[in-house]
Amino acid sequence: MDAQGRGRAGDIDPADQWVLNPDTGEYELRLPPSAAQSPVPGPRGAAPAAAPDREVPPQRRRRSAPEEPPPGRAGRRRPAKKKSRGKRVLLWTGGTMAFVVLAGGTAGYLYLQHLNDNIQSVADDGASTGGFQKDKAINILLIGTDKRTGSGNEGYGDTGSAGHADTTILLHVSKDRSNATALSIPRDLIVDVPDCPTTQEDGTQKVIPGSTGVRFNTSLGQDGRTPSCTMRTVTELTGVTPDNFMVADFNAVKTLTSAVGGVEVCLAKDIDDPDSHLKLPAGEHTVEGEQALAFVRTRHSVGFGGDLSRIQIQQQFLSALMRKLKSNDTLTSPSKMLKLAEAGTEALTVDSQLDSIGKLKDLGLELGKLNTKNLTFTTVPVVDNPAEKVKATVVLKEGPAQQVFDMVANDVSFTEVKQKEKKEAAAVAARLKGERSEPSEVRVRVMNGGAPAGSAQQELAYLQTDAGVTKSENAGNAPGEVAKTTLEYALDQADQARALAEILGLSGAAMKPGESVTNSQGLPTMTLTLGKDFKGAGVKINAAAGKTPEGVEKSTADKVECAK
Repeated sequence: MDAQGRGRAGDIDPADQWVLNPDTGEYELRLPPSAAQSPVPGPRGAAPAAAPDREVPPQRRRRSAPEEPPPGRAGRRRPAKKKSRGKRVLLWTGGTMAFVVLAGGTAGYLYLQHLNDNIQSVADDGASTGGFQKDKAINILLIGTDKRTGSGNEGYGDTGSAGHADTTILLHVSKDRSNATALSIPRDLIVDVPDCPTTQEDGTQKVIPGSTGVRFNTSLGQDGRTPSCTMRTVTELTGVTPDNFMVADFNAVKTLTSAVGGVEVCLAKDIDDPDSHLKLPAGEHTVEGEQALAFVRTRHSVGFGGDLSRIQIQQQFLSALMRKLKSNDTLTSPSKMLKLAEAGTEALTVDSQLDSIGKLKDLGLELGKLNTKNLTFTTVPVVDNPAEKVKATVVLKEGPAQQVFDMVANDVSFTEVKQKEKKEAAAVAARLKGERSEPSEVRVRVMNGGAPAGSAQQELAYLQTDAGVTKSENAGNAPGEVAKTTLEYALDQADQARALAEILGLSGAAMKPGESVTNSQGLPTMTLTLGKDFKGAGVKINAAAGKTPEGVEKSTADKVECAK
């Protein structure tokens, strides 16, 4: 539509005609009767041609309400059952959530084909799992780089930075999509960076030598390291291999917050930080663009003035951003969604396993299943580096840090997730109540019914060596695979069953009263069958969610917190 035609009464901007179809959950282009309809780009429709250089005009007028059928005549269509607003917003949030964690959004369903050209990709160099899978837990490495690209960023800090890992979050989404953990990794954490096979710009391979006892942020940018090296460093540190990575620069914060009309933040005190250029009084504020960037970069005026304090304020900001996307009408406005898509893809670099709109859409669909009440922000537990007189770096707080890494690796939630199933019946719960035998009196044989190969022997070693269940033996593979771990026992073995259930973290539902069998010595014994839910030797089968290791702070995305 040319400039002269914009004002004519008969012309309707197609950008105003995208309408949510409640039957399909997709937007459709509703044109006047003389024009054909076209489905929105998404799972079921092909993307319409778009002019990459043309901005989508804002809405100019409100559509009139649909006509009512004449009196005495039934309407042609039965009113569609409307989805709740919360569910609808979660559906459309799916494509943006991964990038929201780094203050960048993609708005998965509304990508047009030309957005593929916006996406930059970098080789994962074999450092990933090969990409996320729909039937497994998802681990995405989100990296915010301090590289000063784009106009207006020259005045921030080190203008010559190669783009280090300034903000790094390991986003873990549970296998059942009921919860997620955003684990921040301090940039000043002392780590070992491994040797990194790296694809050069000319396509050749080069192994960049590793470094021992260096800051985590040097895993990117330093000596030509790429995000795949940061990925290897995270694996070395946590034991968790990321499926994919995403990298965003300063522009992501500025453009996305402007696209949504600002983000509401809260300050517990006045802030005047000349380094980040943030100057705001205490109270609630709406920040966007340059001011939003200043907010997430401030550190000298919050907490203890270090990088750990900045991590906390960034987590608060990201929580606020997600609440904004979920609560306002941004995600139901096609024109705003297109702006979000542009903002996110222009400031985003992904790995070579995630380099298309289709793949990002699929990831968005998985993330869209998550309830933000169960998205926990936390930080790797650290302490000041004892080797330094002037404290500038941090080291792992070994015990709590390992517990946090194990929770992520074993898919244990940091929040108490309400299950859809009804609570166990009283009779089932009662199986856990009563006297318990001493571990040395428990007699059990262990079978593998779907756990990884070798699990029965590993669990047996744990029971005998660490748990004191010495009267146990490996009975090999079960007759068939089972989804859930079970313990079958005779009624006169109930005290033994309760003792073993406590050791293994079994629920009453996992305890199956039945018959005992004889072991290799001809003695009656219980049968423990390890199912697909087995998480590893010594790991509680039904590890209690919501129990955070002592001294580890956390927050959830649904709560408003003020920066102190």
